[in-house]
Amino acid sequence: MPIYEYSALNIKGKSVTDIIDSESIAAARQKLRAANIYPTSIKEVYEPKSKKEFTLPFFPKLFSPKVKQSEISMMTRQLATLITAGFPLVSAIFALIPQTSSNIFKRILSQVKDAIEEGSSFGEALSQYPETFSDMYINMVRSGESSGTLELVLERLADITEKQQALNNRIRSALTYPVLMLFLGIMVLYFLLAYVVPRITSIFSDMGQVLPAPTRFLIATSEIFKSGWWVILLGILFIIIGISRLKKSEKGMYWYDKTKLSLPGFGSLTTKLAVARFARTLGTLLENGVTLLKALGIVKNIVGNRLIADSIEAAANDVEKGSGLGESLETSNLFPHISIQMIQVGEQSGELETLLSKVADIYENEVETTVVGLSTLLEPVIILFMGAVVLFIVLSILLPIFEMNQMIR
Repeated sequence: MPIYEYSALNIKGKSVTDIIDSESIAAARQKLRAANIYPTSIKEVYEPKSKKEFTLPFFPKLFSPKVKQSEISMMTRQLATLITAGFPLVSAIFALIPQTSSNIFKRILSQVKDAIEEGSSFGEALSQYPETFSDMYINMVRSGESSGTLELVLERLADITEKQQALNNRIRSALTYPVLMLFLGIMVLYFLLAYVVPRITSIFSDMGQVLPAPTRFLIATSEIFKSGWWVILLGILFIIIGISRLKKSEKGMYWYDKTKLSLPGFGSLTTKLAVARFARTLGTLLENGVTLLKALGIVKNIVGNRLIADSIEAAANDVEKGSGLGESLETSNLFPHISIQMIQVGEQSGELETLLSKVADIYENEVETTVVGLSTLLEPVIILFMGAVVLFIVLSILLPIFEMNQMIR
């Protein structure tokens, strides 16, 4: 059924903008008027896929609209509540559409509802939007539909997405202050080098003597910041484009992920975060009846690192031949030893799902602790760096003055 985006006036005279599904524009107008909403403009909304040709080549993900994870989490929780309360699936989705703030998510939910009404299953309808709903989400919904426990599966999905969102929020809040300090520090340095230093060092041009090396370096750097700022911006832009193109190639992505794992401090953080995602997702999939081999095939796509994904794929091949999961993962030397031990204990005791959840809890807490520690360390490092740069600027300006005093004496 076509979807229309409209601007209208409600019964109180306030302007509203929303979407509505209807067979035609005339039917949409009639439906809105029946709800005491008087449209001023209505236009049909087309599929986002038809607009791919208009996306920019280097930044398609940056400029294309996306559905936030927080919106998916909230929708999942509300949908589980409505289904538990006895709402049919189509009616529950229809009730959630007006509650969604994002227009693109409203369109997706409307199209999912229409697909279900046309005979598709909920999982099949969601699979048409892989950029919005992950493989884990879709497969868990399919498992819930086949077992008749969709409301329980949705509750677990809501728990998972909320935990992931909470972890991301804690990491973001821990890094906000250091990043803000770094940004302000860069702006202050740019102001000093582009505006303050040139006015002070201009007095040295009439001295007629060779300036000290630090002073000459400061003047040259100041000239670059003053007149060559566009070169710096172009350099940053080319670096961003280069990294983006590098990550699109198979070898480039492999090298990029390998470099991330080898970085001191950051490599350990990347590994812990990947293991936490692996354990949380795998445990949840197994709890909902997904087979181990199929769950491993899903999990390898969400860990966020090619090397770890390859090790999971190799472990899946070994498991298919009869090996244990913990034993297979141990051969890669990428998973921490304690996570391997806990997985092996879970396999031996028959409580693999429970142990995987505990592994996820451990490494999510370690990720948060590591990020807080790194952010705490970054603050004095940034302050010391700023102090060192300012000290260099002051000394570079004072050195020629000291030499002038010695010549006068």
